Amino acid sequence: MEVKIGVQNAARELSVDTDETTDAIEKLVTGAISGGGVLVLTDTKGQRTVVPADKLAYVHIGRSSAGQVGFRS
Repeated sequence: MEVKIGVQNAARELSVDTDETTDAIEKLVTGAISGGGVLVLTDTKGQRTVVPADKLAYVHIGRSSAGQVGFRS
């Protein structure tokens, strides 16, 4: 699952490719926001991305597009 995170006052978004489900990611995001803590996501290589919940601008949860080659119609 590809997760794109917009951070306030940052020109670029963070992109994390994770094995978590859409529902699990949504629970992590809402828990971090409601608790005023941090959002922690672990990518497919085991690396962690930590973002303070009060600095989140948006979180876009979508499908991973890795492995597609060529034109699609």
